[in-house]
Amino acid sequence: MADPVARHAELCEALRKHNHTYYVLDAPTVSDAEYDTLYRELLAIEKEHPELQTPESPSQRVGAPPREGFVKVERAVRMYSLDNAYDEAELREFDRRIKEMIGEGYSYVAEPKIDGASIEVRYEGGKLVQASTRGDGRVGEDVTANVRTIKAIPLRVAETQPLTLRGEIFIRPADLETVNELRASRGEAAFANPRNAAAGSLRLLDPKQTAERPLRVAFYDLVQERYDSHGAMLEALAALGLPTHREHGRCADIDAVLAYIARFDARRETLPYETDGVVIKLDEVRLRDSVGFTSRFPRWAIAYKYAAEQAATKLLSITCDVGRTGQLTPVANLEPVQLAGTTVSRASLHNLDLIAEKDVRVGDTVIIQKAGEIIPQVLSVDVAQRPPSAEPWPAPTVCPACDQPVVRAEGESALRCVNARCRGRLTAGLWYFTRRGGMDIDGLGKSLVEQLVDVGLVEDLADIFALPTQRDALLGLERMGEKSVDRLIVTIDEARAGRPFSRLLTALGIPLVGSVAARLIAEKYGNLRTLLDAPREPMVEELAAIHGIGEKIGKSVADFVGDPDQRAMLEKMLALGVKAEEPRREKVVGGVLEGLSFCVTGSFDRKRNEIHAEIEKHGGEVHKSVKKGTTYLLAGERVGKTKIEAAEKKGARVIDEDGYGRLLAGESLDEPES
Repeated sequence: MADPVARHAELCEALRKHNHTYYVLDAPTVSDAEYDTLYRELLAIEKEHPELQTPESPSQRVGAPPREGFVKVERAVRMYSLDNAYDEAELREFDRRIKEMIGEGYSYVAEPKIDGASIEVRYEGGKLVQASTRGDGRVGEDVTANVRTIKAIPLRVAETQPLTLRGEIFIRPADLETVNELRASRGEAAFANPRNAAAGSLRLLDPKQTAERPLRVAFYDLVQERYDSHGAMLEALAALGLPTHREHGRCADIDAVLAYIARFDARRETLPYETDGVVIKLDEVRLRDSVGFTSRFPRWAIAYKYAAEQAATKLLSITCDVGRTGQLTPVANLEPVQLAGTTVSRASLHNLDLIAEKDVRVGDTVIIQKAGEIIPQVLSVDVAQRPPSAEPWPAPTVCPACDQPVVRAEGESALRCVNARCRGRLTAGLWYFTRRGGMDIDGLGKSLVEQLVDVGLVEDLADIFALPTQRDALLGLERMGEKSVDRLIVTIDEARAGRPFSRLLTALGIPLVGSVAARLIAEKYGNLRTLLDAPREPMVEELAAIHGIGEKIGKSVADFVGDPDQRAMLEKMLALGVKAEEPRREKVVGGVLEGLSFCVTGSFDRKRNEIHAEIEKHGGEVHKSVKKGTTYLLAGERVGKTKIEAAEKKGARVIDEDGYGRLLAGESLDEPES
């Protein structure tokens, strides 16, 4: 048998390299299935040899337990903001001031201003030890547990000297749609743009939720001055395997800077991230002290901001798109107009309240803007050009996809179709079901999904798994040749046999159930058959008792599997051979903490997730909060009064680390101490 230590090291290195090529270089070298096989092997080794599971292992990117708040981090070197320039004259004035202070013999580096959330990350001895938000520049918030879940950021680098890096956390616009779909399924408001999504994800108190978000990073600065030029520093960071934007340009003078800005403007719409400008910095690090700082900005750097692109066009009609949850999203259908390098004919109107607030009417001339949005938005109405016949838009009373009545719940701004068999909901649900985070059925694009619904080949989610028997019908669809059909059949069969139960639960779009909750539910029931056979009322109680679930999610799951239509669809999946088995994590039997449950609160000399892991390793159970049945509240320093009161109310005994240590030693706390 292979040496587990050597194989573990080999797997860690392989997974790190694959993460780097996928998340940093955008050039994956293995398929998702191959990556998952390596990852599962790593987990199996760590299960047999838990001493090999270090904080730097790829297995530790799933997220630590939730925290009660953020710890403040005071920086040794302030993180400054940047002054802004909006035109050529302001940039030339910036250059004039620098020339006045240092004379000749300097150059610039120009680089993208990525629209995200600023971050500082520290490595010591090659290991990631801390990450913090920008805050006020001097003091930020510790978000280390969240940042450790970001696969683009290496947990270890080949540099033993301390590194303090600064960069921008961002979400790609293409990924934001998936994030917003998940939020909609939980009844949460959509993020308005990638920047808000990145900042919100970084400050989640539950790192497991951060792990669900497709966050990326681009490092742009090294606080330690080790290089003569900024450009050389960026190249050194990339050589270390750290993600950078890889878009910087060295500019001999301000004219070259202006040329870079023009070139970059022409292609920035093709980049995978949002950028609203260009940052210009003095390249020669040794000269920066001569230029210095104001109270807020470095004088040797400036951000050139592109004007938010806007266009005026005529609003031809207002229609509604139907999402998989039945939510109707109003969309402005426009006279086509050029905006940000593309022809725009549709723009978001978000909801009924926005339409009323802006008094948007068919026939109006509207100003649209594409700045930080996935699709353009209607910014305002040119009322002066309103035709006399324009009337307020009447909100639909029936669903545009199925003609069934729509409802608007009290306090909501959205209309919803409640018809479970709605074609629009089915199409949106199929698209969500087949995505990478769900059943991962490659080849089922939006156009094909719509065709499958239109011709009646798919009437519910389960029908996807019947498509391999419909090869001739698939060949009759638009743009579906033999190779495309055969490839689609292979991926459907792979999904039928090879996706874990947790992926199926995620893909179903059960309200409030994201990937983390789906995994916990899947671990509880093991497979779809067991879940369907579970009685409804005990199910709510059983799920609510799981750390990380709660009563609302438990009820949502019970309602979903109890719905006759959904239940029939799930039974059909089983009949069509969908396996949906969750790999079992064997519970520790015979541990000294078996039968005991703990809620851990307060500050300790070690990380709380380490204590959680230790409890579970010895057979105990961890509760997110004190609840009925919690045996002990393990209290460290600075414990909140509410936790103590909850323990007293729920009958949990409050113990300190000494008491916990006695339990680990096999002692009974009911026995008097000698």
